[in-house]
Amino acid sequence: MKKIILTGGGTAGHVTPNLALVPSLQEKGYEVRYIGSYAGMERTLAEKAGLPYDGIASGKLRRYFDLKNFSDPFRVLKGYSQARKLLKKHRPDIVFSKGGFVAVPVVLAASHLHIPVIIHESDMTPGLANKICISSASKVCCNFSETLKYLPAGKAVHTGCPIRAELLQGTRLAGLKFTGLNANRPVLMIIGGSSGAVAVNQAVRAALPLLLEHFQIVHLCGRGHLDESLKHTSGYLQYEYMDEPLKHLFAMADVVISRAGANAICELLALRKPALLIPLGRNASRGDQILNAKSYESKGYCMVLAEEEASPKRLVHDVLSLYENRSRYRQAMETAHDRNAVSKIVELIETCR
Repeated sequence: MKKIILTGGGTAGHVTPNLALVPSLQEKGYEVRYIGSYAGMERTLAEKAGLPYDGIASGKLRRYFDLKNFSDPFRVLKGYSQARKLLKKHRPDIVFSKGGFVAVPVVLAASHLHIPVIIHESDMTPGLANKICISSASKVCCNFSETLKYLPAGKAVHTGCPIRAELLQGTRLAGLKFTGLNANRPVLMIIGGSSGAVAVNQAVRAALPLLLEHFQIVHLCGRGHLDESLKHTSGYLQYEYMDEPLKHLFAMADVVISRAGANAICELLALRKPALLIPLGRNASRGDQILNAKSYESKGYCMVLAEEEASPKRLVHDVLSLYENRSRYRQAMETAHDRNAVSKIVELIETCR
């Protein structure tokens, strides 16, 4: 049997694209295993998907001063040693990495053992973890065509981002039944990523009275970010996180407010959902979400609102504009040709192993 090890973690965006590949890989006859951190969300998601899982030590590589910068290199070395032992034990034909710092020791160990490695970069420009891994990779897949210029010409392949097939199988009726919302009123959905987005949550809740005049609202606010004072607000539903019913919530939503993480916006594109993107600012990131959002805005797929400009009045104005012009955004998204990322990547895996 052919064997592949998937790796990547830290956020759902580093895990769910990996899981999107699993059905096609298994159809091709692969035994699929996952290597991630001891207790990251990748463990929960991989085990829920029925994949054998191995945890290793993981350290974050930071660009700023932190006392953990002195201890984490040792965790990375430990993770490398553990990954090397696991790779020798399982003897995969190939390793596929979706990124995140836990993937670095796995990719380096695979390269040193002469196991082919394919990595995937979702953002416009490579993150630090993938920058370290590029030299060890046989191929580097990317989500945006603009990313090709940042990658070695002989390795770069524009594939798009793999999307879980089941996400496309939701129904509006099932979403309405799950939530109990009114079929005759439009639905606004807010998603801030698997960890939530505090600034987006605050902006939405500040504008809630005005938004509720026009929309019913489903708010995925992240673990630990429920607002109990709003629990009984008519037309407003808040959830920390949503797994299986998510496809139905998406199908039910008329428009979406979202962060601009690469995986999130690829899912919105695949689902043809008009979105107002509020990217994470440069004060809290390297600015990758800003670049992601600008790329999609330039193609006519979405509207973009800077985090510092998200006042209640501006937020409501932009959401109403998005809703009024939703057909135009859907038509623009229909011109996209990135729905076959899974087949492209699986074909690449078959070629490189």
